[in-house]
Amino acid sequence: MAKTTSTALALILALVAAPLMAQTTEEAPKTDEAAAADAAIADGLAMGQEVGAKDGPGSTYTVANFEAWEQRCVRTESGVDPCQLYLLLKDKDGNSVAEFTIFNLPKGTEGPAVAGATFIAPLETFLPGGMTLQIDDGKGKAYPFTFCAQIGCISRIGFTAEEIEAMKSGGNAKISIVPFVAPDERVELTMSLKGFTAGLEAVIAANDKADAAAVAAGAATGDAPATEGAAPAAP
Repeated sequence: MAKTTSTALALILALVAAPLMAQTTEEAPKTDEAAAADAAIADGLAMGQEVGAKDGPGSTYTVANFEAWEQRCVRTESGVDPCQLYLLLKDKDGNSVAEFTIFNLPKGTEGPAVAGATFIAPLETFLPGGMTLQIDDGKGKAYPFTFCAQIGCISRIGFTAEEIEAMKSGGNAKISIVPFVAPDERVELTMSLKGFTAGLEAVIAANDKADAAAVAAGAATGDAPATEGAAPAAP
């Protein structure tokens, strides 16, 4: 069944990985920026053309911190920006190992999942071993990896309302992965849930505003909201 896909979800998923573009020997049509750069020539030397600023649409920034969690948002043209909750996972020696991001799904979404998450593990991960997540002393769940890119190997996860409530009331979650060099072992990472409730509520509030702004903009231009039938953003 069709369900509305929010601007927030599309932009957040786009953060994870961009499609790889194959190089070709054929000359591609020039963009407006390239054409402008070619025009800015003095004495046969191209002087360059300034392009998108670091704080322009599509760039990310941190809004607030909630204990170990960060509320990260994506700048949009409207200025009403969608967000996600981010956590950098470290091993027992304090080395950065993996990244975990979570965001709410649009209101009215049909299906058991009410939130989506992205877990990024190192490239040296044994993919058949998947990843497991256990909230406090509850039963763990196993999740597969979807694909690998330069940033790492990615698992896309859906959480039910009950699982989100367990995370809100929990103390810690344990994530385990299998290293490629030692497929008979598992590496455990502790995910603190302190600040999770406040952080997720802030993300939900921001994404509700972003969705409302997208709907209003669509109504103003006569564009219909995107549906599940449309191709989702990468990955």
